[in-house]
Amino acid sequence: MKKKTFMDVMWRVLMALWSFTIIFPMIWIFYESLKTNREFFQSAWSLPKTPQWINYVTAWKSLNISRAMLNTVYYVGASTVIGLLITTICAYALTRLEWKGKKVVYSLIMISLFLPGINSLVPQYVIARGLHLVNSLTGLIVMNCLAVSAFEILLLGGFMQTIPKELEESAYMDGASIFRVYWSIIMPLTKPGIMTVGIFKFLGLYNDFLPPLIYLSSPEKYTIGVNIYSANQLMQYKADWVSLCAGVVIAMIPTVVIYMIFQKQIVAGATLGSVKG
Repeated sequence: MKKKTFMDVMWRVLMALWSFTIIFPMIWIFYESLKTNREFFQSAWSLPKTPQWINYVTAWKSLNISRAMLNTVYYVGASTVIGLLITTICAYALTRLEWKGKKVVYSLIMISLFLPGINSLVPQYVIARGLHLVNSLTGLIVMNCLAVSAFEILLLGGFMQTIPKELEESAYMDGASIFRVYWSIIMPLTKPGIMTVGIFKFLGLYNDFLPPLIYLSSPEKYTIGVNIYSANQLMQYKADWVSLCAGVVIAMIPTVVIYMIFQKQIVAGATLGSVKG
């Protein structure tokens, strides 16, 4: 067994501290959601005397969590499926096909990695307004799917580049079209990469805040992140902070569950993609 060095111990301590900064706020917000408002204002650090599970029912009804969840499922689900399809097509075209201008397009994609994503919000909003896609969940999905992530293309491209060319050549000799090769050969062999990108895409879209805040103006169309933000703004008048904490806990559940289920696929897929790339 390899003897642990001082740096090994330091890295473990740093990782433990980092984990604590993530886990402690989640624990704190959970037990705050089980208090009464009187207990909350008396002491923000004490444990609740009697758990108030009714706060979750109140949050679900008064903060419109159910409607926001439905909006989020529609936005995240459609954006993930359509976005993955477009991303795989782009990665296939850039890594497996030969065409004029391919190097120029690839270079532009690489340059976009160094540009902050927030820079594209203004031109995207102008385009969306011109196409009458503002204040629409469908419009938000369209704009999200068209803005393909360069990182996702590069990650999937790393998987696709390892697929032997002979498989495509034999398929072409048998009369298969480009789409047939893409759908029947490339897609099945790229499943680990697609799953990895899909999970990251889901988590990113679920926690997406700024685009929905900018594009959506009607409260009945808010996603869960914007809905919680709107509820937080109302607390200066209602002061029902324990219900807001309960709403935050409800909003965290899907991402925590998804990560717990697919954590092995996330780690294995990301590692495999880096090695293959």
